[in-house]
Amino acid sequence: MREKDVFCKIIDGEIPCYKIYEDEEVLAFLDISQVTKGHTLVVPKKHYDNFLATPQDVMHKVMDVAQRIGQVSIRLLGAKGVNILTNCYKEAGQSVMHFHVHVIPRYGDDEGLRLEFKDKKVDQLSLPVLAKDISNELK
Repeated sequence: MREKDVFCKIIDGEIPCYKIYEDEEVLAFLDISQVTKGHTLVVPKKHYDNFLATPQDVMHKVMDVAQRIGQVSIRLLGAKGVNILTNCYKEAGQSVMHFHVHVIPRYGDDEGLRLEFKDKKVDQLSLPVLAKDISNELK
């Protein structure tokens, strides 16, 4: 039997949290390490290691709640934008191995938070070949 991760402990009430939303399948709560005001985590109550391992119906419910929280962040908190982010595996920055979505309100003055998509190695790739390989694998 695997050891409970911190999100399973929060779901089971063993660790307190600041709940934003809860239903039978999904829990959303403020991230204890607020990157920006209102930074929220949305998790399924049933354990799945990450986005890639989560059944589509559960993933859709989690994303629906994330979307609603993003809308409220703009309407209520005055955010100018929102990042919706999930990481899969340690190499991609996943620190808790339980599927979760970050809803990060952006205010325009949060300069310390940057999501940059730059990799100098991509210049060496053949995009047509890469696109064809990935497309073929999806069939």
